[in-house]
Parts: sequence; C-alpha cells; structure tokens
Amino acid sequence: MRLRIGTRGSALALAQSTDVAARLRALGHDPELVVISTVGDRVTDRAFTDVGSFGVFVRELESALLEGAIDAAVHSYKDVPSRMPQGLVIAAVPERVDVADVLLVRRDAVAVERGGLPLADGARVGTSATRRRALLLDARPDLVLGLLRGNVPTRVRSLSEGRFDAIVLAAAGLARLARADGEHRLTLGDDITTVRLDPAVFVPAPSQGAIAVQVRESDLAVRAVVAPLDDRSCRRAIQAERAALYLAEGGCTLPFGAWCSVASDGTLTLVAALGLEDGSVARSVAVGEDPQAVASVAWDELSRGVHA
Repeated sequence: MRLRIGTRGSALALAQSTDVAARLRALGHDPELVVISTVGDRVTDRAFTDVGSFGVFVRELESALLEGAIDAAVHSYKDVPSRMPQGLVIAAVPERVDVADVLLVRRDAVAVERGGLPLADGARVGTSATRRRALLLDARPDLVLGLLRGNVPTRVRSLSEGRFDAIVLAAAGLARLARADGEHRLTLGDDITTVRLDPAVFVPAPSQGAIAVQVRESDLAVRAVVAPLDDRSCRRAIQAERAALYLAEGGCTLPFGAWCSVASDGTLTLVAALGLEDGSVARSVAVGEDPQAVASVAWDELSRGVHA
C-alpha cells in the first residue's frame, strides 16, 4: 500500500520518520515522506511559553491529516497534546528507546564532586523546557539557566561554541541522530562529555523516547497497515504517563514529568514530578496494573503536595 507519511523537517524528525518508513517498507508497503513545517520549527528565538499552547510541533501535521494531504504523521510522542483533534488517533507506538535526559557538558565545566549534576558552581545551562528548569534549579539553585531553542544539532553547536557550559537533551534524540545516515548523523566533539540523568530523579517528559504514529480514526486500511509497528508494553507505559499529563492538564508550559516502567510481570511503576511556584518540586510514585488507576494515584499524591 502506498502511504504518505507526514514529518517535520528537522534531522531528528526525519530520522524517526525514516525509521518508521523502513519498517513499513519491510512489511511490503510503499511509504513516501512528506515534510511539513510547524510553528515550533519556524519560531526559534522565544521560549515555548511565548510561542503558544502545547502542540506547536504537531498542529500543521494534524491539519494535513484531517485534510487528507497525508495518510499518517510521525511525531515525537512527547510533542503530542493530551487532547488531540477529534477524528485522529495514535494507531501505533513502536518500542521505546532510552527515556532519560542527558546532560552534555563542556569538559572544562565538569565538577565530578557535585554528584548527579557534575557541573561547576554557577555553570551556565541551556534549556527551553520548564520541567528541566524546575528540576535543575531544585537540585542546583546556583546554576544560571538560559534559553536554548532550535534543532538538536543547533543546540549542540551552541554548547561547542561556548554559549553554555552545559545543555540538557533527550537521550533518545541523541541516540537516533547518532545512528542516522549521511548529513543527519550527529557526532559530539571531544570537548563534550555526556551524563545520563536518572529518570527516577530527573523525571522525563511524559512519553519521552517514544514515537507516535497518528492517523485518521476512520481510515481503517491505514490503521491496519501501521498496527504491526505497535509495542503493547510501551503503549501501556505511555498510557499511564499520558493519563497523568491529562490530569495535570499540562504541556510544554507546565513543569511536569512522568515516567512509567513495566516489570517483567506487567506491573507498572509510575514516577511523577511537578515544579511548584516556590521553586520546589513535588514528587510521587504509584504502582499497579491499570495505567489510568496508576496515573490517578500518582496525581492525587502530587496534588496533596501542591496544596500542602
């Protein structure tokens, strides 16, 4: 079956959509990538809170789906709002890669004695995410945070050029770009060291590390084509994280993190974190079998921290 797959044009987005296309091609289909620019790609000089509501990287792709210009859209799942337009569904969630955030540090700013965030006192750290800002300042109030926007190669270049002493990126994006072909492959210079941040402490964005394949709900043929890409265990974990996000009514502008791990027996463990107005971070952990129930327990515990 021929499929038009919508994607953003960034190196990371193309790496993700190319991987999905390769999987579909291996199943005997004929995928074609259609690059669509989003407002999040076009506006790179402002924080997400100043660009607009959650969904700045998906709206144009969703519009193209609803208008029939494409048959499927490939997203970084963490960019997808908890409330999507009527008529669209996530038809497949391929297996997830590393959920963690990674601290990229210029070697001359490394301070191993500072533990989990091995940065020199007063280090300049680049990030655009409110969640990362809250977690960084909760652990290290001495850090100086600055706005970091643009695609992954652009962010890494800002570090190499000395604008920052460190930046925070998703491990999944770095891994995908390290495996990319040709001009999209990312190689870090010898002047940069990487530190994986424990997701149980530096809690990732909900669904970080996962890809969402979105289609029209009524297009049963396309839904059947992409269904073999779905990973059930990953989907359950994502359901818990997304349910918690829904309860928080949050997105890019909310300092909220959620990470769900799945044990070999199927038990879910959901860790959640919420940045509070006083600069502290409320945290919760919930364990169970049902994604919605686990999310409810985690959010109830966080809410008690918010109103304490």
